[in-house]
Amino acid sequence: MFELITMDEAGSYNSKAGMIEAWAKGWAMARGVSAPVRDHGAFRIDPGWPDQVRRYVFAELNEGFKTLCREIHDPCVFLKICAAPERVKAWLPEPWMIESPRFMMICAKPMHPLRPLLPGGYRLEIEKSPAVSVIRIMQNEELASIGRVVVVDGYAIYDRIETIAEHRRLGLATRVMTELEAIALEQGGTKGVLVATAEGKSLYETLGWEVYCDYTTAVIRGQAGHC
Repeated sequence: MFELITMDEAGSYNSKAGMIEAWAKGWAMARGVSAPVRDHGAFRIDPGWPDQVRRYVFAELNEGFKTLCREIHDPCVFLKICAAPERVKAWLPEPWMIESPRFMMICAKPMHPLRPLLPGGYRLEIEKSPAVSVIRIMQNEELASIGRVVVVDGYAIYDRIETIAEHRRLGLATRVMTELEAIALEQGGTKGVLVATAEGKSLYETLGWEVYCDYTTAVIRGQAGHC
């Protein structure tokens, strides 16, 4: 379990609710779905995908979370909460399940190390946009690594950072992250936010990121584990 940390004034992570709202907006922009709306004390996003019909993003456990746990019976509706898994589990009735652990991470200063050189045979593709910017690293015509960044209210929201398995341990994800950071800074995003898996957390920590809090997911699974 991670305790919530507070950045100093230089970091300006002084509003948890504001940061979570920026994260929800950035996530929706990065995924190309409608903007979040306030609902049950959370930010609700409606992707409408078969494996994710709806998601609620909570800055903390509250009565709205408890109400949704009782009222929702359909699979593929995700509740995302800035709280430790053991705390969330205590609030959940059956058949809700806790997903693999995630961590909300922040970075208020330049990442390190400097941008690593790409190995031979790889090339960089940069797609800049006021909405969503994308960095791709290609080997021939094959995607090797990719990531996206969206700037919302001074927050740089990093999303969908992925390196294909056979291209890992070559520094590609680090190069993607530092290229995304350069774009974010150009667009006024000085406060980095992302959600990491347990595996990704280690990489981001080497770049200077810190765990802000646990980011726990609850969902009802359909037949055969659908969604």
